[in-house]
Amino acid sequence: MISDERKKELASLQESLNYSFKEIWLLNKALTHKSYANESSEALKHNERFEFLGDSVLDLVVSDYTIDEFMDYKEGVLSKIRASVVNEACLADLARKMDLGSYLLLGKGERLSGGQDKDSLLANAFEAVVGSVYLDGGFDSASNTFLPILQPEIEKYANNLSFRDYKSELQEYTQNKMMCIPTYKVAREMGPDHQKEFEVVASIKGQEHGRGVGRSKKEAEQSAAKVALQHYFSEPKEN
Repeated sequence: MISDERKKELASLQESLNYSFKEIWLLNKALTHKSYANESSEALKHNERFEFLGDSVLDLVVSDYTIDEFMDYKEGVLSKIRASVVNEACLADLARKMDLGSYLLLGKGERLSGGQDKDSLLANAFEAVVGSVYLDGGFDSASNTFLPILQPEIEKYANNLSFRDYKSELQEYTQNKMMCIPTYKVAREMGPDHQKEFEVVASIKGQEHGRGVGRSKKEAEQSAAKVALQHYFSEPKEN
């Protein structure tokens, strides 16, 4: 039985999630740590099974979004993006932004040791809440609720130069479509020796298709290749 006071607390969380539970006990269970359940005189169930479910739902939410949004990204890159978002550190940070720790039901020992702010507990609670929304409303509800929270992280990693080898992707594209390979030329060097930056031009069949700046020639070439790729993939995407 959930107390009226607890229901008020969970109402605040539902408001921040922009999701209203049909079965509020699902959310309460998602926030019940095993340490609390073990110390309770009632027969309470903790959130570990919801964590397991929520982890799989998160994988699907991120995969479903990225495979549609980044159609030119290879499978390996999409896997890296997903792994960077659906991990303990990232989920714990997202949980902190939602103040999820304040809603956790923890045993006395966990509370005294600062369990409300432990990465592992916060990440697990985030997954469990995802699982509870899925059970309450299905995949669409889970996606609509959590994709807006996850999207900034997805975009951040999707635009990370270190995740993709843009030069290789551009070369593969131009070889297959245009029977040629790109060339790169340093247009200028900027700054003192200890803080030098390079501007590189990527050309295809003698025409400039992208410029990029970096602290090394390699980084600038990757940046220029990225701009060139965006030129070719800027047309409307077809499903």
